[in-house]
Amino acid sequence: MDTLEGARLDTYFERIASRFTPAERPASVLITHVLPERPAFVRGVGAVTDLRTVLPKPKSVDPHALRQIEDDGYGCAELSRELFADPDRALGFMEARAAGRPVVLLDVGGYFAHTLGALCDRFSGQVLGVVEDTENGHRRYAELGKLPCPVVSVARSPLKDPEDYLVGQSIVFSTEALMRSRGDILIGRSTLVIGFGKLGSSIARLLHGKGVQVTVHDIDPVKRTQALSQDFVVTSDRDASLAEAGLVLCATGSLALRGQDFPRLRAGAYVATVTSSEDELDLAGLPPIYQRVHVGEHVTRYLTANHHFDLLNGGNAVNFLHGASVGPFIFLVQAEILAASAVLARGSLEPGMHEISPTDRAAIAATWLDHFHH
Repeated sequence: MDTLEGARLDTYFERIASRFTPAERPASVLITHVLPERPAFVRGVGAVTDLRTVLPKPKSVDPHALRQIEDDGYGCAELSRELFADPDRALGFMEARAAGRPVVLLDVGGYFAHTLGALCDRFSGQVLGVVEDTENGHRRYAELGKLPCPVVSVARSPLKDPEDYLVGQSIVFSTEALMRSRGDILIGRSTLVIGFGKLGSSIARLLHGKGVQVTVHDIDPVKRTQALSQDFVVTSDRDASLAEAGLVLCATGSLALRGQDFPRLRAGAYVATVTSSEDELDLAGLPPIYQRVHVGEHVTRYLTANHHFDLLNGGNAVNFLHGASVGPFIFLVQAEILAASAVLARGSLEPGMHEISPTDRAAIAATWLDHFHH
């Protein structure tokens, strides 16, 4: 991102912050992808809240962007699922960075979910709530049942629809690029899309538009009826479909393939995902007989004497290989995250799942249109 583009983006987030910054700024802890455009968003978070630390998603870190964030004075720490899996470790992390403060947790993928109850009970300050960006994370919090604090989710916001569509495009582009690097193409290769949520349905439609034979599997019967209504082949027998598909695209965010599933894959199949390997694939459960060989840049072959499959980008979100850019539409969602932080800062929400108001969404959309399409 050049200097002019960066300055323009800073101006946009300043406009958003001027509308939503609360009278008293809470502390915050931010989990985020660190992509080239992300420093401006981090500065926006730092305007609406007192940003105490940034936790970059480990599989999506642009070194230059990370240096910018650190040069801006924001401390960064290493993120892992284990960091917030143990209550004592999670509590120690929070106490070291925001002891005694009201704090907002900004999440991408439900990292705080496992120890949220302990943090709310034992933290010396006050956990005002969580802002969650992804469908995967939304489900992690919803599955907790009785939440100890408010969780404001942007995962199902209408402002995220353009992002989901464009992320789907980038996933299809990157998958095809890696296949072409191995001398293969999409056309003529039957594809199984596992998960028919926002991303999975976008991917399925884009592949169908390219003339690819697409089969859809989803454990939710409602999603299966939606796929049928859009003229997709729908299967409830995932195992049989794994044996037939030349490409498997995993879009569930919740272990699409377990260890015992990999031997069922059609020999020579490609496997790609829309999120991190730890969320989508149980590679640790792969039978130990499989050997791992790098057969091309970002292509890993798992093979036995009589079976093999090719995993793209190590099982991590394949679109990050080509920048994962969705243009300025991502800034709609980032602005909603700032607005959600301000809502939590006011302390008026009861524990449970929430969204920001239609009025706030309309204000964000109007600001975005004026700034990027005036």
